[in-house]
Amino acid sequence: MKFKAAALTLLLLATPAGAASLADVQKAYDAGDFSAAFADARPLADAGDIAAMRLLGLMYRNGQGVAADTDTAITWLTPAADKGDAQAQYALGLIWLDQKDARYDYAKGLGLMRQAAEAGLADAQYNMGLLASGAFGDAPDYVNAADWLQKAADQGQVAAQYNLGVLYIEGRGVPKDAVKAAALIGEAADKGNPDAMMDYGILVFRGEGVQQNEKIGAQWLVLAAKRGNPIAQNRAARLYVFGKGVPADPVEAMKWNILAAKAGRGDAELDSILAKLTDEQKQEAQSRADAFKPVAVK
Repeated sequence: MKFKAAALTLLLLATPAGAASLADVQKAYDAGDFSAAFADARPLADAGDIAAMRLLGLMYRNGQGVAADTDTAITWLTPAADKGDAQAQYALGLIWLDQKDARYDYAKGLGLMRQAAEAGLADAQYNMGLLASGAFGDAPDYVNAADWLQKAADQGQVAAQYNLGVLYIEGRGVPKDAVKAAALIGEAADKGNPDAMMDYGILVFRGEGVQQNEKIGAQWLVLAAKRGNPIAQNRAARLYVFGKGVPADPVEAMKWNILAAKAGRGDAELDSILAKLTDEQKQEAQSRADAFKPVAVK
């Protein structure tokens, strides 16, 4: 999808004498040296560099190299957005759409998010899909939602791939299509999305839209559980209790049941089954649960 011309327009002003280049600023930022990035970005932003203004706005928003200050972030992001910078439009849109913030302004946020999405920014397209799905309590327009999610998914946006796959499972805004759903959700799972891993595991386990394989389905569910998904942890506990796709292991089952319950996903049936374990087994399961640390999502 082509970007609007405005999104590509840059003010090619000369770098102020003695100032670092934008490439230097970005290098420092990417290295986590926010203080240096902030100091070097300021003269470029003052000279009208759109990318520098946007970066300053983001740093004020996130408290990187400077104390967090959303008002000042808006001051820097607004001129960049007005000049057609899609990322600045997206960042501003997120600020106005933050319902926990007193600045919340749905119409303003939607307008900016739409500009960024129409300019081709995948994250903005994904958010437009969520908004069209009724994320703010509006009547959902799933056809519109699917259209935006498809645009983002075509660019490889992982969450969009997953959510579009769910629409294909449910037949919302698109015809029901288990094969397309499995392909989209599987792609998101391959990229490490925990929710996609769980749903893809279920699809493979059941053979919905993809060849059935209980062992591979169980592997995906356990991967999602290891990433902290409480529903997947509950499913993993059940797999290990009943030996479905994995060898039966009541201690491992109890570990996952403890973790799922801690995250609000209790299971009375499993509690009853696992209550029969020996004290030694229960202690081992608790020890494993206490030592558990979710695998970081990349």
